[in-house]
Amino acid sequence: MTDFSEKGSGAWFIYDGECPLCSSAAHALRIRRDFGSLHLINAREETDHPLIREINQRHLSLDEGMIIYANGAFYHGKGALKFMARYGDGRHPFSLFLKSLFWSDHLATLTYPWMRGTRNWLLRRRGADQIDNLSRAQEPFFKPIFGDDWDSLPPVFKKHYDVRPFSKDTLLTTGTLDVMCRGIFKWFRPLFRLLRGVPPGNEKDVPVQVRFYCLGQVPAFHFDRHFDFKSQPRYRFLSRMKVLSNGDLVEIMGFGLGWRLRYAWEEERVRLKHRGYVLSLFGHFIPLPLTWLMGEGYGEEWAIDDDHFGMKAILTHPRWGLLYEYTGTFKMADKEAE
Repeated sequence: MTDFSEKGSGAWFIYDGECPLCSSAAHALRIRRDFGSLHLINAREETDHPLIREINQRHLSLDEGMIIYANGAFYHGKGALKFMARYGDGRHPFSLFLKSLFWSDHLATLTYPWMRGTRNWLLRRRGADQIDNLSRAQEPFFKPIFGDDWDSLPPVFKKHYDVRPFSKDTLLTTGTLDVMCRGIFKWFRPLFRLLRGVPPGNEKDVPVQVRFYCLGQVPAFHFDRHFDFKSQPRYRFLSRMKVLSNGDLVEIMGFGLGWRLRYAWEEERVRLKHRGYVLSLFGHFIPLPLTWLMGEGYGEEWAIDDDHFGMKAILTHPRWGLLYEYTGTFKMADKEAE
């Protein structure tokens, strides 16, 4: 076996052998002769390859993008495709195709999420599992989000957030909430009903059932909430959370409207801190200047005992004050895992 650490050994292309798009890219790529030879590694078959072990140590996910190693550097996802566009043999049709998409960083940023989405769709069609080279499927979705604070969380929160990505884990919690909206927020009731966002209403002791789960090729934490109001029909509030590269999360509601936030464990409470609003569009999160209109979101949760926790979520406007709030207590049910 060639020592990949040797200079002049060419480029190493680590790809997903179950993905037709990745396999086609790997076998069609021709790099310039002056760069050296090209070595292919199917990440599903050569799991103990020294390069795969190095990739794991660097916490580079092969489910988030293919990887090229060359001249002591790792190129991941968009960076790998930019490498192909730069060093690919210009006489080969595939290299010309890549050059047309990745000749500029801005164009690459716009294009790459489409290609990643196509890859995930192809894997779903084939019924293929994730590579999961970082073993994320064995740990709760929220464990890396809390980081070192995970071990400090009370037992009820470890139950609350104990859903593994790519799994069929399901958690159920039931409780009651006092829901309040006032002032200018009342004008937005039709909009929130259309978006299936937070429930617009004013009522105390509303029975609520929430189901948490992860589903799909892309790690996302799903919320399925049912509010049983006395004064209106049952209201369903669906959303999902995705993690951004900087540790922020985006909670996405209907029509792609998202709330960007940051989780923190502070003063014995889980705090959800406002980072703005975004529009989720074809894999991109486009900032929306809505805080001045809709207010700033905030949430917190606190442990009551090993099975119960309290929570509240609010919207506060810098001029009109508190616009919306729901607060109450919940009980965790047993986890359903598969």
